[in-house]
Amino acid sequence: MVRPGGGGRLIGSAADFDGWIAERSAAELAEPFTFVVGMDGVLRLAPRRSEHVVCAGGDLVLSAGEISFMREADGWVVCEVSNQSTGYCPDVSSWAEVARALDDVELGRPSGFTHEVVFRRCPDCQDHNIVREDDFVCVFCGSDLPMAWNVDPAA
Repeated sequence: MVRPGGGGRLIGSAADFDGWIAERSAAELAEPFTFVVGMDGVLRLAPRRSEHVVCAGGDLVLSAGEISFMREADGWVVCEVSNQSTGYCPDVSSWAEVARALDDVELGRPSGFTHEVVFRRCPDCQDHNIVREDDFVCVFCGSDLPMAWNVDPAA
């Protein structure tokens, strides 16, 4: 399913977004979309049930998650956005890249992720964890998880 260039639509300008959103059905607009911000800083959008890695064409990303849009009097705005991507497990600090990509598209947006997901890789068993309620303990082996994001060992 992963194709070079990505399965998501590149949204690099307000005109790109306007063309893309005009093609969406009411049913599609009722649920969130999959998004990634590529290493080039450009937003890509795909239907919700799309895998993030497919949306990104298998490439590395600066951020990934889910995003919803709402029509207001002055145009479209982002009403919800999260870093929920179990494929990329982006850190909450990736918001800066998302904000920059949304600003490039001239979309109104919140001041941060409306739903933050905290991901950590267990240093002992290497499994990926979602940290809930500040409980930094691996659900698989019981080891302590680091306080700092560590999912991508190259980062």
